Amino acid sequence: MNIVLIEPEIPQNTGNIARTCAATHTPLHIVKPMGFTVDDKKLKRAGLDYWYMLDITYYESYAEFYESHKDCELYFFTTKGKRVHSDVKYGPDAYLIFGKETAGIDERILKENMHRCARIPMYGEARSLNLSNSVAVALYEALRQNDYAGLKLRGKLHNIEDDD
Repeated sequence: MNIVLIEPEIPQNTGNIARTCAATHTPLHIVKPMGFTVDDKKLKRAGLDYWYMLDITYYESYAEFYESHKDCELYFFTTKGKRVHSDVKYGPDAYLIFGKETAGIDERILKENMHRCARIPMYGEARSLNLSNSVAVALYEALRQNDYAGLKLRGKLHNIEDDD
């Protein structure tokens, strides 16, 4: 699985997403421009001490990203999507693509890829979910469909004897 952020604006969201990517061993792709610098304290704080576990790649533009990945399995997450994210069948190497917090993915990109757009259902007039929450919802659905390949599925108590 891969997560792609197009022009992220809020460092805390990107930090939370980075932590989710590190915890799931999911590469993170960031398309510039960003609304912050990579040394932003809020970005680092949100990602905690997981940065060393993160596989991250930066692109100067969406065109650069697309040129490198146009033959890959790409899915665009948008409130304008016509199918529900859980109805999409994700392969293990899929790229889950998200737009910036204030505007989402450029509508020209969406129009070219409507057959690959997915929507996370929401109630009534709610405009959107928080970006880091959207990434977590989508990523875990894609991971679930792939049997959580490579992830630890069972926890263990630390201070009390575990019956399992």
